[in-house]
Amino acid sequence: MSWLNKVRNALPFTPKRDTPDNLWIKCPSCSEMLFTKEYEENLSVCPHCEHHGRIGADARFSQLLDPGYELLPAPKVKEDPLKFRDSKKYVDRLKAARAANPHPDALTNALGRIEGQKTVVGVQDFAFMGGSMGMAVGNAFVAGCARAVQEKCPYVAVTAAGGARMQEGILSLMQMPRSTVAIAGLRAAGLPYIVVLTDPTTGGVTASYAMLGDVQIAEPGALIGFAGQRVIQDTIREKLPEGFQRAEYLHAHGMVDMVTHRRDLKATLAQVIDYLMAGKAAA
Repeated sequence: MSWLNKVRNALPFTPKRDTPDNLWIKCPSCSEMLFTKEYEENLSVCPHCEHHGRIGADARFSQLLDPGYELLPAPKVKEDPLKFRDSKKYVDRLKAARAANPHPDALTNALGRIEGQKTVVGVQDFAFMGGSMGMAVGNAFVAGCARAVQEKCPYVAVTAAGGARMQEGILSLMQMPRSTVAIAGLRAAGLPYIVVLTDPTTGGVTASYAMLGDVQIAEPGALIGFAGQRVIQDTIREKLPEGFQRAEYLHAHGMVDMVTHRRDLKATLAQVIDYLMAGKAAA
């Protein structure tokens, strides 16, 4: 018998305890190890560096809307209209995304109240195929705007996307003008359209409904842009400024109206809605 086995037999070692794999989370910005529970209680914001983590639609609804909100049904669309296949079939990618997420596509609408004020909120979830904009997202956005007109209340879009969904080709790009027309319908009805830009908001989403708000609010540190930084830098052959395409840079250069911490976002939205709807209520 080796000395190691003798020591093992002699000492009262306790059996190894199983611990959950998700007990800790590493901040992607400062690399600090955080208790998952404390991180989520802090609205998924790192208490050390204030990095705003990406969150799903359900978490966003619970943070922004008063209790008792109603999830709106997702519009039906034709799936895989182009019979697209790369390393996998598009239908298989959709099945995998739906198995890993609580909602059928990347944009989900809910009808509720923000500090007592009726609002329709549409939230994009980056976890669903990078929040990509396809026909389902376009139809959901149009339906959200239409419901806001029906309810005579604002529409708030919380964006998070890598751009258009490549598996739907030109049909995904068609959602850009469709969403623009839906926003025009809100304006014709005299209703506010408010955008909350979260990390990341890029591509065709930025080139359409993400930048058409009456008020543009961004979360701190959010990446917001159309083309990637390397593409821009290689095209213009110049070094980009520090913090380029981040929320604070865009605010300093007039592309967003305010940068708001997640803990203040609900109160800020309530204040903006109250101001924009004041004339409507009086009428």
